[in-house]
Amino acid sequence: MNEMTAPVQKLTIKDFTSDQEVRWCPGCGDYAILKCMQRTLPELGATRENTVFVSGIGCSSRFPYYMDTYGFHTIHGRAPAVATGVKLANPELDVWMITGDGDGLSIGGNHMMHVLRRDVDINILLFNNKIYGLTKGQYSPTSDPGTRAPSTPQGSIDSPMNPISFALGSGARFAARTVDTALKHMPGVFTRAHGFKGASFVEILQNCIVYNDATWADVTNKAVAKDKQLLLEHGEKMIFGADANKGIRFNAKTFALEVVTVGEDGITEDDILTHDETNLTLARMLAELGAEPSEPMAMGVLYADPAETTYAEAVHAQVNEFKGKRTLKDMIYSGQTWEVS
Repeated sequence: MNEMTAPVQKLTIKDFTSDQEVRWCPGCGDYAILKCMQRTLPELGATRENTVFVSGIGCSSRFPYYMDTYGFHTIHGRAPAVATGVKLANPELDVWMITGDGDGLSIGGNHMMHVLRRDVDINILLFNNKIYGLTKGQYSPTSDPGTRAPSTPQGSIDSPMNPISFALGSGARFAARTVDTALKHMPGVFTRAHGFKGASFVEILQNCIVYNDATWADVTNKAVAKDKQLLLEHGEKMIFGADANKGIRFNAKTFALEVVTVGEDGITEDDILTHDETNLTLARMLAELGAEPSEPMAMGVLYADPAETTYAEAVHAQVNEFKGKRTLKDMIYSGQTWEVS
């Protein structure tokens, strides 16, 4: 009797849902992100045994408990180091790193910078609610000036960090942004991040209903979303607005992006910029868009330009080059060594 190969059964959202009780505050934006991830992985053809979630410390860092995959809940700010180790140990694994604005940009800022500049092939999701949630509402590196919190009772006087600008400045070759409630937009961003060869950095605007509720309301509320969000598509004009008549133009005099209205002051669609996600200079400008009330925030993939070789590939190529050719003693006594007679 010939052996028959059983057809591969497609996994579902249930296959990636663990038996652990989800313990976030009712109304937390993390619930939507979790469900989106559990729904997206089957569409990517992911398997539980080949998927790893690594997190640090914070509300978002409970993520690995709720995914029926492999996972590591590590220590504050050190998730990039552990995720790097996992990827180097087995480059075939799909490694996702979950962090927050406090975990990833404060105590973990140095580790985040290096995992991005090394271009380790992992998918980084940074939940940005502009506050420390787990430790009861202290201000974070992304908090707005004037934020009153237990650690800043008179209001924060710090200048907030821009996560996308930080990532691009650290050498990230993929940077994107989405919103916790954008259940149609978020899966596409996750899919692009997963398919990118190298370190992919995704900022998710996330709401902390207890300590910083509605912090993104001026961008995400349905009443203003079309006017306050610029949905980017590579090769498409940067047009937005409730009437789809606003656009982004490059002002050569100020050397900056500006919002214009098609049909006013002689502006036509030809004046509107076309998004080129491989243009780093443009990506840096788009990352800062939204600082002024009249400007929208750029959503989607701002930058995607993969390198020919990832960090893990380079490391393993170096190991394989010398495998069997040199002993440990040879390596110890090579280079800057000398004998004293």
